[in-house]
Amino acid sequence: MERTTLRRRALVAGTATVAVGALAVAGLTGVASAGPAGTTAPPVSADSLSPGLLAAMERDLGLDADEARSRIAQEQRAAALAAGLEKSLGASFAGARVSGEKATLTVSTTDASETARITGAGARAEVVGHSLDRLEGVKKSLDKAALKKAPADVPVWYVDVEANRVVVNAATTAAGTAFLKAAKVDASLVTVARSAEQPRTFADIRGGDAYYMNGSGRCSVGFSVTRGTQNGFATAGHCGRVGTTTNGVNQQAQGTFQGSTFPGRDIAWVATNANWTPRPLVNGYGRGDVTVAGSTAAVVGASVCRSGSTTGWHCGTIQQLNTSVTYPEGTISGVTRTSVCAEPGDSGGSYISGNQAQGVTSGGSGNCSSGGTTYFQPINPLLQAYGLTLVTSGGGTPTDPPTTTPPTTPPGGTWAVGTAYAAGATVTYGGATYRCLQAHTAQPGWTPADVPALWQRV
Repeated sequence: MERTTLRRRALVAGTATVAVGALAVAGLTGVASAGPAGTTAPPVSADSLSPGLLAAMERDLGLDADEARSRIAQEQRAAALAAGLEKSLGASFAGARVSGEKATLTVSTTDASETARITGAGARAEVVGHSLDRLEGVKKSLDKAALKKAPADVPVWYVDVEANRVVVNAATTAAGTAFLKAAKVDASLVTVARSAEQPRTFADIRGGDAYYMNGSGRCSVGFSVTRGTQNGFATAGHCGRVGTTTNGVNQQAQGTFQGSTFPGRDIAWVATNANWTPRPLVNGYGRGDVTVAGSTAAVVGASVCRSGSTTGWHCGTIQQLNTSVTYPEGTISGVTRTSVCAEPGDSGGSYISGNQAQGVTSGGSGNCSSGGTTYFQPINPLLQAYGLTLVTSGGGTPTDPPTTTPPTTPPGGTWAVGTAYAAGATVTYGGATYRCLQAHTAQPGWTPADVPALWQRV
């Protein structure tokens, strides 16, 4: 199987038994040398996180402002380290996750001889029986079967990296077993877990703002994007089909859906008229807007916050990536499962970790009074699918869409992939100067502007 990126594949600790729903009314030889697992990463600067985001993390995760900044810094460090180890371990890689107050990174492998490599890089090593490739092969077979015919009473399935198994949540054991049989998968690699959830879709240019489809239903803006000279925003596919018109939060004419996929995926983008200017912001709902700096994907166990037009700011943690969900309308794949709550009208809204865009709200179960589970479609695959560029704070210039082969040396900068940087070293990148915070060897995607755990702008 062709290997995919960690950001799309690393999956959560723990076997969950909760279902989903949609909401509408995203060859390395060295790794970063960032110190032993559990050590303190440089804190995120005091002015880089929104007061509203910090308040939501305190309410939902029990973290004060200093703890929230420290945790985000640790999680960003773990994401960079995990990406390097995935490439270094190759076929033996079996997933990664963070846990505990210090966001300690655990990396699993099927090859016991690789444990020294993992621990030497600064992560905790775990030897398991099945590679992530093998387990995702099982999940891929389940996905193919679901595309032919959505399984009855089977709301969600995913790879659980801590359990080192594929987990299928089903209303009954018989329903789960029937799904496995239809997909012709090796049942010895799968756990069928009972779930009473009944997922459904919720129909109800700043992330988190409301917009209205064809003058009726309401959803939420995900992130500002551009496509060439055309401005617009990313959102959920179930909110509208190609040609659906939108009015903005002010009820004025706004734009038209240019691309939409649902089911299968839950992605869409809306092209806006000249009266709307895209901003690299997510609505903080009275607590200070969040500035979007990039789209580096967080790992399993990391904190994540959501902004939506119904419930505003809410936070939780990433539980699984690359999850598949069955709604009444059909199955979608590639969503990320979180402990964040949401309600009708929050669909399409922004998921962000620190200042890094994560995805757009797809669906969930429960609510923000009793708690719930919510899923988001990762932003980077959405951008790639439609050839979009995420609007960020990088000097007012949107970032390029993610690519599989990043440029080795950015134009006009001294930072370069493959260079070993010592703490305190300075580089230029994108017209700005950055100081190295932790010794490491630069890898594709670890650009100074996108990895604040490694670089500080000066």
